Amino acid sequence: MALRKISHVSAADHQLVSAAVAEAEHHTSGEIVTIVTDLSDDYSDIALTWASIIAFLALSVVAIFPDFYLGLLDRVLGGWEHEWTASEYLAALFLFMGGKWLGSWLLLQWTPLRIALTPKHIKMRRVRARAIDLFKVGTESKTTGRTGVLLYLSMREHRAEIVADEAIASKVAPEIWGDAMIALIDNVREGRPGEGMAEAVRQMGVVLAEHFPKGSENPNELPDRLIEI
Repeated sequence: MALRKISHVSAADHQLVSAAVAEAEHHTSGEIVTIVTDLSDDYSDIALTWASIIAFLALSVVAIFPDFYLGLLDRVLGGWEHEWTASEYLAALFLFMGGKWLGSWLLLQWTPLRIALTPKHIKMRRVRARAIDLFKVGTESKTTGRTGVLLYLSMREHRAEIVADEAIASKVAPEIWGDAMIALIDNVREGRPGEGMAEAVRQMGVVLAEHFPKGSENPNELPDRLIEI
């Protein structure tokens, strides 16, 4: 299932974040990359899992109350009592189970429901995995001093990640980015993703300037613009 791109940031947000990156990098040899996306994963396996669980539960209920469901089936077939053979009973069970599975799976094609039914820890892991994948492609080892850092925001999961290159990770513990993450999430919750990312970039810049101050040579090796995927 392909991820459908939905824009959550305006042209003004793009300008705001890009300007914040340029300003932060003016004081540090670190390079900040910003990426925002609608959704980090389509969670298609979650739809399959829930459909299977619902079908199994439905089958369990039928197994507990077989007479009720056989009577219901007789009424659907016109009210004639029928002596069900084992093969007919099994066929009816499989049809019932298959119908429940298909109906549930179709219902779960609605993305908001699928995301709502995805456990929080799964969303956290997949957003993190997506951030790391993007970091490896566009940021890791792309700077001379290995001082690249990615700020990644996934809107529908309400999650953000900061992934740093080797030199930064060796000096800056993950919890140091806490204030930047709080500023980002608080603004996103209030409908200001651009301002949130810009403020997070500003605070990241403060941290980077402390550990990686601007040197005599400070080439701009990574894009300053906000990347929307």
